[in-house]
Amino acid sequence: MMVALPTNPVKTRRPTPRNDGNLGLGKRSPLLDAGGYLTLVLAVIVMALPLIWMFFASFKQPSELYSVPLQWLPQSFDGANYQHVAERLPVGRLFMNSVMITALGAGLKVTLGLTCAYALVFLEFPYKRIMFAIVLFTLLVPQQITIIPNYTLVASLGWLNTYQGILVPGLASAFGTFLFRQHFLTLPISVLEAAALDGAGHWRRLWGFVIPMSYPTIAAVGLISIVAEWNDYLWPFLVIDDASKMTLPLGLTLLQNVDGMNNWGVLLAATVLVTLPMLVVFLVLQRRLVAGLTAGAVTG
Repeated sequence: MMVALPTNPVKTRRPTPRNDGNLGLGKRSPLLDAGGYLTLVLAVIVMALPLIWMFFASFKQPSELYSVPLQWLPQSFDGANYQHVAERLPVGRLFMNSVMITALGAGLKVTLGLTCAYALVFLEFPYKRIMFAIVLFTLLVPQQITIIPNYTLVASLGWLNTYQGILVPGLASAFGTFLFRQHFLTLPISVLEAAALDGAGHWRRLWGFVIPMSYPTIAAVGLISIVAEWNDYLWPFLVIDDASKMTLPLGLTLLQNVDGMNNWGVLLAATVLVTLPMLVVFLVLQRRLVAGLTAGAVTG
């Protein structure tokens, strides 16, 4: 007995295309977009206004700073405050100290973070997970807790008023190690396996393959380390008394001790000199910072 099959094929419902940009949630509300942009604009204003006021105030005379109502623009863009800073402080020496300490400190932090993260991802050794847990635990410890032990160690080594006394205690970067590790987990392991079959050792694989694939993350960790080293104040303030080895942030304290706390125009001019280099560096590397921070977001 044969059963006749229907001649008309069964119609199947085709899935409706989904807008991947909206993740299938439908069209976004214009009010939601407007609220997001408004929040962004308000956040930018809150963060930028103090910097803008500081720049304009660095050109003002004391009488203009205390005038009521507040005047944003100075009567004249006179560089007398900056000239006063140059006469009172060895700005060139302080700037070179800051550049040297920042370059060495940030460079060593990036190098140690790279090598430590490579070992945690690509090497097999006992208690590797425990080592990584210790690295994560150090992120939970406030830096202020380690000041007294570090100061005791540096003083016992005779490193007070020395550059190594500033650099050595802060060389290890747990955040950099963590960020590098998360990024290394996303790298194609087949490339490193092929390099190992060709006879490349760990050092060759790190510098020849891993680092070229990790430039955005390296830029992000480097920028964060540069800003931290440049703005570091408390630790250099504790270990440095010699003016010839001070950095620019310490120069602000030196200027306060010379001129007192009344000449705010001069202090603001010195603050602009401290802040401006980092603003330039951040504006140049901001895209790489975002790309590096999101590189290890998905580990697959």
